[in-house]
Amino acid sequence: MSYQSLKKSVFVNGDFSIVPLRENDMESIRQLRNAQMNVLRQKLEITKESQQLYFQNVVSPLFLNDSPTQLLFSFLQNDNVIGYGGLVNISWQDKRAEMSFLVKPEITSINSDYKKAMSEFISLTKELVFKEMNFNRLFTETYAFRDLHISILLENGFKEEGQMREHIFENGKFYDSIVHSILKEDDDVKS
Repeated sequence: MSYQSLKKSVFVNGDFSIVPLRENDMESIRQLRNAQMNVLRQKLEITKESQQLYFQNVVSPLFLNDSPTQLLFSFLQNDNVIGYGGLVNISWQDKRAEMSFLVKPEITSINSDYKKAMSEFISLTKELVFKEMNFNRLFTETYAFRDLHISILLENGFKEEGQMREHIFENGKFYDSIVHSILKEDDDVKS
């Protein structure tokens, strides 16, 4: 499937690619999310049934929408699913979107693998946002305890914009949420 709102829906860079979220990837994505709830806004485990309903009622209609609020992608390495992500909280009028990204725990556990995967995902997402969609701004929200994640954002041109103090409660402690962004003009300078 492809997104009606995009002329191009598949983005490839070497061994890595993002393709519109596929129904057959639903179960692996459900498992990814449930295994890493501490870094997500998700507070309850996702059941197989609720995942199926989410795909039918939320994801499937996105493909036919001219201005969807989300564009979700399966993230592949050598045509194998290693994660997923995409754009959420899309504002077509304001030409901005929030980047979402999650990969398998075995990738997150090895810093060099995580850095490579996330950097590739960011590169593909910037192509989607700045070239395909001609948007102006891509942003993220990251919990402050994710030092490696934040360092990868900075290495890929994102700038810290601010923080929401003690925004989440995780592992018995309050943590800040940090907002990073990159503008199209910032990315053009690097290219």
